[in-house]
Amino acid sequence: MIYRELGKTGMALSAISLGASSLGGVFHSLKEEEGIRAVYAAVENGINFIDVSPYYGHLKAETVLGKALKGIDRKRYYLSTKVGRYGRDGVNCWDYSGARATASVYESMERLHVDYVDLINVHDIEFADLEQVCSETLPALVELREKGIAGHVGITNLTLRHFGYVIDHVPAGTVESVLSFCHYCLNDDALTDWLDYFEEKGVGVINASPFSMGLLTERGAPDWHPAPAPLKKVCKKAADYCKSKGKSIEQLAVKYATDNARIATTLFSTTRPEAVLNNIRWAGEPLDGELLREVQAILEPRFRDTWLNS
Repeated sequence: MIYRELGKTGMALSAISLGASSLGGVFHSLKEEEGIRAVYAAVENGINFIDVSPYYGHLKAETVLGKALKGIDRKRYYLSTKVGRYGRDGVNCWDYSGARATASVYESMERLHVDYVDLINVHDIEFADLEQVCSETLPALVELREKGIAGHVGITNLTLRHFGYVIDHVPAGTVESVLSFCHYCLNDDALTDWLDYFEEKGVGVINASPFSMGLLTERGAPDWHPAPAPLKKVCKKAADYCKSKGKSIEQLAVKYATDNARIATTLFSTTRPEAVLNNIRWAGEPLDGELLREVQAILEPRFRDTWLNS
């Protein structure tokens, strides 16, 4: 396993890491015991970073992950969770107030059975009033950082330009990392436009969803996927092409996403132990350059197509 430092945090993260959204049944139905075994498989095979949120499964992901973490030495992993985006009774909701952010961190720690988190993120800032994020949410998290409750502070977001706005409107060192999703994968590398900026600011980069939330899989995207239909079509064509060559688009997607040394780690999510092991193995194998070029040619007509978050 390759480990890379996240910005200036001092945390050396495994190049491929575990996103716990699937433990909330976000993508497909969940078998809880199998999901817990998937967490064990990740940590036992070199993954040392786990990311979750109270939003995933509306508290369910944190609850299930907490059950798994009770059986793992706290020194073996870095843990990240989030504030700002929530849900109750099947309805999504948002609250970026400082008071709610502070309370949320303590509630998450209780569900996760830990007494500190290594990284606390403001979740999906594209839904927030960015002025509130700068003047209220982040200062609340910085206060927790100063108390030792949170090791480091970051922001997550789909809309890349929002990262720059927030980082430029808070004191240097406030934002230590960013988590971007679906912008460094086979069909979209827009995150690369921002890497120089993040390095200049000393901000570490976490990439999420190498499969573009299911687009880059043989199984295909879930029904709720917000991608435009033409993008879904070319991604399916690319997946079918890989299969026709006796290859896996998932394998190519993981290797491509984890191969960029300027990105500290790439998060994937699954509840299946065998999928954890596959992803770890794929990250360590050589990149198939010929297949990559062929797949990129298929995806080129819709390259960097994106969508609004929901």
